[in-house]
Amino acid sequence: MLYIVPTPIGNLGDMTFRAVAILKEVDLILAEDTRTSGVLLKHYEIHKSMFPYHQHNEHKITERLVEELLAGKTMALLTDAGTPGISDPAFFLVRAAIKNGIRVECLPGATAFVPALINSGLPSDSFCFEGFLPLKKGRHTILTALSAEKRTILLYESPMRLIKTLEQLITYFGEDRQCCVSRELTKKFEENARGTLKEVLEHFSLKGVKGEIVIVIAGKEK
Repeated sequence: MLYIVPTPIGNLGDMTFRAVAILKEVDLILAEDTRTSGVLLKHYEIHKSMFPYHQHNEHKITERLVEELLAGKTMALLTDAGTPGISDPAFFLVRAAIKNGIRVECLPGATAFVPALINSGLPSDSFCFEGFLPLKKGRHTILTALSAEKRTILLYESPMRLIKTLEQLITYFGEDRQCCVSRELTKKFEENARGTLKEVLEHFSLKGVKGEIVIVIAGKEK
């Protein structure tokens, strides 16, 4: 059995009872960063062996992990925050497990784009989640396509690149497109900055930017 276990995106109190129970039961916990996951496990008094599983080693060790699962081990996969597989490692292991007849179970839980979407006040009946934009190759193509997207658009971004990305969005979408930038979701200093792309850019240009970022952009008017 392979469990995909979401973890809080900021507030440790968002961990589910079931997630804690499963982490206490499995034979091995796969963690994107054992130091980050170690803080969570210590908070919930979970004492289990951890093994690193991240984008730099997932291709090399997936086969070995599948062999151990086939031998009867139960494992739980964690990422630093949120649901594994959403802009985080998980896909290769899940695909390999399914191919080998191993049962995979993904628990419901935290993911940053859902609260950001609801907080934005923009239409949530239909939306387009793009995650992190490519840094160079393919970025122009994707931004050009998204500029014509009629559904609400969700992007992830780092605080270091937020200003540059907002400037590019204005170039492709126009400065009057409505948006909301959410940061530090679920934490003490959570912020949801709403307005036009120009207004939100001006807001963040006047202050330092910290925390994980979700950008929610209104779709093109039909």
